Amino acid sequence: MQVQSVAPDHGQEEFSEHGVQRRLGGGWLAVLNGIALVFSTYQLIVAAFHPLSSLVIRSLHVGFLLCITFILYPAFKSGGKLSKVGVGDTALAVGALALSTYHWVFEAELIQRSGDPSTLDLVVGAALVIMCFEATRRMLGLALPIVCGVFLLYGMFGHLLPGSLGHREYGFDQIINQLALGTEGIFGIPTLVSATYIFLFILFGSFLEHAGMINLFNSLALGFVGHTKGGPAKVSVISSGLMGTISGSGVANVLTTGQFTIPLMKKFGYSGVFAGAVEATSSMGGQIMPPVMGAVAFIMAENINVPYAEIVKAAAIPAILYYVTAFWMVHLEAGRKHLVGCCRWWCWCGPCSTASRRCSPA
Repeated sequence: MQVQSVAPDHGQEEFSEHGVQRRLGGGWLAVLNGIALVFSTYQLIVAAFHPLSSLVIRSLHVGFLLCITFILYPAFKSGGKLSKVGVGDTALAVGALALSTYHWVFEAELIQRSGDPSTLDLVVGAALVIMCFEATRRMLGLALPIVCGVFLLYGMFGHLLPGSLGHREYGFDQIINQLALGTEGIFGIPTLVSATYIFLFILFGSFLEHAGMINLFNSLALGFVGHTKGGPAKVSVISSGLMGTISGSGVANVLTTGQFTIPLMKKFGYSGVFAGAVEATSSMGGQIMPPVMGAVAFIMAENINVPYAEIVKAAAIPAILYYVTAFWMVHLEAGRKHLVGCCRWWCWCGPCSTASRRCSPA
């Protein structure tokens, strides 16, 4: 998996679901790409041969993600240059990757003293919890860390609360053991699903994206419906649905197909508000479009203990109905505004005059 860090334009920043990224180049970009390549290779080996235990797989998965996060996301938006990684973030990245190997190196000892962690276990576990909080803050802001922190404080000091709000006292070692030393907490089912399913599907989608599948999807949609009534909006619906089959991310869908379809819809005669709404609606449907879908689908399969193929079959009909509805709505809007597609199916140069049926290039 190759990571490419470039300066986002203004439109991409509006759609970004994460924090500010560094614009790395030169040696740091090579280091980041190298880590991502090793991470992808590790995941493929684990998927093919499963040489490690479940806890070790989860721990190394989290370690790689923390390492990449500390390299790619600065601590503060205005904290120094975004073209290089500071000493502190370098130490955090190396430390996160090193601490993630603790469960691998001391796997037998952790099993033997399960429930009775040593001082070193507690230090490593506490450090991992703090790093996860910091990585979350950098990517998603303060809201989620604050919510998680409140519940963590409740677990530590909730026994001091009066009445039914209180609970029995939990020791610091119990909390750290639950959060960072076993297959609960940080290394729970969502992490297992991410390490064994989600990452592989994302990697597969990334390969297809770099192989030119986005252009293929846009070209197919343009060829099928570009010449019909309200053609560009229908192109947006179909291309977003096709893109959703390999991405599973609404934001990624908007950024890839939207930069092509939104200007096309506005040029055709749709308002900017309607064009943005069509693209957003169509792109978010990609999270329920098989086979990739969003991360929740994989977690659902793991929690209810059914094959992922069953989740895919159950989601197919609702996803198709979702896009049929979106397609029909843009068709009705085109009819209301008398937006007729080009009369020649092999090209699209602008809306036709409904009276003359002759192309009027924009």
